[in-house]
Amino acid sequence: MKDKIILITGATSGIGFQTALALAKMGAQIIVTGRNKTSAEESVANIKSASGNSCVDFLLADLTKQAEIRALVETFKQKYSRLDVLINNAGLVEPIRRLTEDGVEAIFSVNTVAPFLLTHLLLDSLKASPSPRVVTVTGGDVVPIDLENLQAEKSFLSLNTYSQAKVCMMALMVEFAQREKNVAVNVCFPGGASTNMTTSIQPEMAPTILKLIWPLFKWMTRPDNGKSAAKASRSSVYLASSEDVEGMSGKYFNTNCKIVEFPTFVMDTTTRGKVWEAVVHVSNFVG
Repeated sequence: MKDKIILITGATSGIGFQTALALAKMGAQIIVTGRNKTSAEESVANIKSASGNSCVDFLLADLTKQAEIRALVETFKQKYSRLDVLINNAGLVEPIRRLTEDGVEAIFSVNTVAPFLLTHLLLDSLKASPSPRVVTVTGGDVVPIDLENLQAEKSFLSLNTYSQAKVCMMALMVEFAQREKNVAVNVCFPGGASTNMTTSIQPEMAPTILKLIWPLFKWMTRPDNGKSAAKASRSSVYLASSEDVEGMSGKYFNTNCKIVEFPTFVMDTTTRGKVWEAVVHVSNFVG
């Protein structure tokens, strides 16, 4: 991985941070994204210290804001001639439905629209690499895609909305893999971990079944100094670095780095196409 250029979203903490640290230890050049300068600088310093790799940088962007995503891409292109690996790791869950400045529901914006827009806008940089890869991290439960409720227009329950946004993201990445034959595009499931996001979840954000096992859930996501996040980063690190997956695209890997089947509704071409069209519309993407 020496000299590989890797951009990782949401890498100032949690699974993203552990992914960045592991790849930095392999000698890669790491660029982390975050929305807070202080935490980004602290994360970069910690990664440099723990990895012994000085080639770690950050780019600031609030991924709920499409203008900041576009600005991030422009800054990246000014500083770097290519991108070897893009890791769409950032996630967001919120207790109430909120629209961003772009008029997009916030959970859908970060978990679905942002990976779509970043991947599109960075395609030229990826194609400048001899072996480009896009790794996108999913999460939550596998739920059917409700095309009439993509942005929780009809109903909102935080974790259900999050799960559907991640499934929609999976559909988009399968579509990317179909359309972009010169870029390897894969999805991975990290498994459970204690992160800033999971520790922020409250009972009112959860579906009934999770409420029934709430003490167990909170015990499983208790702070553990990054141990579970490091374990959960394995599939991201594997897809970003392993020679075993060279040339593979359109695959779904579980937390043990094994290929598993995508949900059937992710593979439905009609559903996938409608999700793609919806995200093109709300992202004002032209290209």
